[in-house]
Amino acid sequence: MYFYFSDKVVLLFDFWNVHTPAGMVLSVLVVLLLTVLYEAIKISKTKLLRRLILAIPTTLSQESCREPETESINSNLGQQNTTSERWFLYHISQSLLHVVQVVIGYLVMLMVMSYNTWIFLGVIVGSALGYYVSHLVFIVR
Repeated sequence: MYFYFSDKVVLLFDFWNVHTPAGMVLSVLVVLLLTVLYEAIKISKTKLLRRLILAIPTTLSQESCREPETESINSNLGQQNTTSERWFLYHISQSLLHVVQVVIGYLVMLMVMSYNTWIFLGVIVGSALGYYVSHLVFIVR
């Protein structure tokens, strides 16, 4: 196989059959936006992972190894429950984002495997643009 320049391609499904230059421009734009979304999910997963690490309960800290006072037992239980609930929600969010990222990643890979140069360039530009914009939005905040 080799890359080719053409405005005719079938992407992923039979109904995504491109025959015209306008259709190719629209398809490249869709592929570009899908790749930007992929990069945004990848960066947001990283940010969510940081929050997840901070939400992990510290069960083996020096404070928890000491003899707890009776008043602080009730407050520690309430704090541990909210911390473990928050950790669980972060973990579920991380898992769902991972599934979406894998699905989009495989779809983009299959589009590149059409060996159409325009689609390939759309993926490359979308990846660069998505990485740049995602770092501006997610990391700066």
